[in-house]
Amino acid sequence: MKQIDILVPCYNEEAVLPQFYQRTCAVIDALPDYAFTFIFVNDGSRDQTLPILRQLHEKDKRVAYVSLSRNFGKEAAMLAGMDYAEGDALVIMDADLQDPPELLPDMIAWWEKGYRDVSARRRRREGETFFKKWSSHVYYRLLKKLSPVPVQEDVGDFRLLDRRCVKALCSLRECQRYTKGLFSWIGFEKKEILFDRPPRAAGKTKWNYWKLFNLAIDGITSFTTAPLRIAAFTGCFLAIVAAIYLVFIVLRTLLFGEDVPGYPSLISLILFIGGVQFTFMGILGEYVGRIYNESKGRPPYIVGESTREKK
Repeated sequence: MKQIDILVPCYNEEAVLPQFYQRTCAVIDALPDYAFTFIFVNDGSRDQTLPILRQLHEKDKRVAYVSLSRNFGKEAAMLAGMDYAEGDALVIMDADLQDPPELLPDMIAWWEKGYRDVSARRRRREGETFFKKWSSHVYYRLLKKLSPVPVQEDVGDFRLLDRRCVKALCSLRECQRYTKGLFSWIGFEKKEILFDRPPRAAGKTKWNYWKLFNLAIDGITSFTTAPLRIAAFTGCFLAIVAAIYLVFIVLRTLLFGEDVPGYPSLISLILFIGGVQFTFMGILGEYVGRIYNESKGRPPYIVGESTREKK
């Protein structure tokens, strides 16, 4: 009998955890040919998430949990769950039921056909604003153009991973992780399943626009150096334009004896170039900051409590 682990990162999910557990159990109980294990990762929740996980573990030995010492973020929580996974396959799901458990049979069926990474692609996203959908679409198109790795569009973390994929992801120990890109980076045979993503069953989303913006920056700086190249090309272009304009001013003064006019335009040009320089310094700083953080060698997470041994 094949073992399938279900990894569920949790941060303040007390309102939806019992409903998620019951609904997912109804699906996996109808699949008697597989042995399932829940791996809940409590990412430093401040509500009753951890006590609920303790109760579920006492009630059902299929439920295991890993509680981190503080909130390290979803990316680190997913890595922690992968580190503790032991099954032949691993399914990553959110606890808010926006990832329907009813897709599990289809995912398993495609996995049995030889696909090692079976992901759920969002066809429609209910409960999200037009701006969020539009900005997400623009971001993925931009990332696909900049990155040499073909990152999947409108595909989140909801997927089934074969054991080989899990091992490959666990071998990547970078601290500032962008797992959506790592799924594509490791390769392997992939299959996408279309689904309509429902709104949250309960509770509030933890992803505000600022967190999504930071995640987008992590995605770009993790998988491409294109911003640095753009900065270099833009700097060269501005330098050439400035040199041509300088030659033009000097020749006009020598030939026609005119004074050099344009104090306001000169100040505007200086301010523009200064703004461009500061922007590119910020881009360079993002990459240097990532190098600095990775050079410390700190672990991506620290476990405070766990019901199972690390593999």
